[in-house]
Order: sequence, then structure tokens, then C-alpha cells
Amino acid sequence: MPHILTQLRERHGYTQEELADALGVSRQHIAKIERGEADLKLAQASQCAKLFDISVDNISTGEMPTESTLPQAVKKASAISRVEARDPRPQLSVDPERVQKFKEVLLYILEKVGAKPNVGKTVLFKLLYFTDFDFYEKFEEQLIGATYKKIARGPAPVEFGDLVAQMKASGEVQEIRGNYYDKEQIKFIPLRKPNLRLLKAHEVGMIDDVLKRHSDKTATDISEYSHRDVPWKVHEMGEVIDYESVFYRDAEFSVREDDDEL
Repeated sequence: MPHILTQLRERHGYTQEELADALGVSRQHIAKIERGEADLKLAQASQCAKLFDISVDNISTGEMPTESTLPQAVKKASAISRVEARDPRPQLSVDPERVQKFKEVLLYILEKVGAKPNVGKTVLFKLLYFTDFDFYEKFEEQLIGATYKKIARGPAPVEFGDLVAQMKASGEVQEIRGNYYDKEQIKFIPLRKPNLRLLKAHEVGMIDDVLKRHSDKTATDISEYSHRDVPWKVHEMGEVIDYESVFYRDAEFSVREDDDEL
């Protein structure tokens, strides 16, 4: 049976490189732990428990939590698994309209910049984050409205793994694993055109603006940039980032027009 760290990492869509960054260790160390050649230290187990929203005991014993002890986020994944037993396509237990918009925004971003060599999953996460939070700051309403959690490499959309699994099953995207320079990289290739009828002109405009400003950044650069944004700075590691914190941004990040100048 795979090591519990492998199970948790894959369930939450982390590469070994990304998990290593989150724990402050090398990718080689993560690989050794997963092969049973090294132990996970208590401090690292505590970090994993917070990151994956489970107890340290489960990690220490190597046992995945039973459904009665699962935190809410993992209970959702179990519910999805039960649905998959009847329907091979992964399901998302969120608003269907919001899911569809998430799909179209993702496909639009991938169509525009997904072929750039720097745009792997880490960069893609930040492009989605800035799209969502910039839009909320400027228009005071949600575009995708995804849930973003604070992890080591910057904000990450919680629903992304389930959404992409669904889109892979339905032939809408393809996942490719490779390397960018000396780091492991996951890329996504769109297999259909986005339905722009489901996106309003000002929504597309915001996405285009985010892509113009950020899509050429490397994973390291855009992660470090996101760490300077107020929504990131005011939350604890592993905590869900509150959209309302976007209204406390400083001038470097704010996209809101000054109402006094209108």
C-alpha cells in the first residue's frame, strides 16, 4: 500500500516538489519518506496534518481517517468517491453554475497562456487566484468564487483537483507531467474551446488583464509576488483566505478605482 504521505499528496493534487516546498525540505527527502527510507519528523507531521486537514495521529499511524473522523474537506472527497462508483465521471458538490464558469475560465486561461513553458500548475493557481480576488476587489462580486487556501507556494484553489479530474474524465483537458528546468511540472492542455457566452465582457477583460500582468512570471516569481499580497499575509498557513481581506490591499496590488476620482 502506498505511504500515507503519497496518498494524501495525490488526493490533494501536490507534486513531490510542491509538498517539499510546503514542508521546507528537499524533494529527495519526500521521495525517501514515501519509499519508506526516511521518517517523517513530528514537526513535519504536524505541518502535513494542518495542510491536509487531518489529525497527526492518522499520519503517525499511517492510517487514512475513517469517514466518521474525516474533516469536512475530506468528507467531501469521500462523497465524490461514492458517486464515482455509479458514475465514472468525478462530481463536484458545489453550485453547478459556478462549476461551469470555473471550467470556462480555466479553459480560457489555458487557451491563452497554457502553452507557455512557465505555466505549470503553480503559475496556473496564482492566475486563478488573482483573477478571482482582483475581480472581487474591483466589482464586489465573485467571478469564479473558488475557495483558496494558504499553502507554502501561494494561494491554491481547493476545488481544483476535483474539477480537473472531472474535466479529464469528460475529455476537456489533458494533464501532462514533465520538468521545467530542474523542477517537476504539471501542465494542462485544453481539449475544447471555452464557451465565451457564459462569460461577460468585463469578466473576460479582468482575466486578460491578469494574464497580461502575470502570465510570464515563473512559478517562483509569482509565488513570491503573491506572498506580498494582503490576503496572503493576514492568514495562517493552511487557512482558507477570506475574500473580504482584498479590500485592505496596498497600492502595489489594488485594482480598485478611487471612487473620489469618479
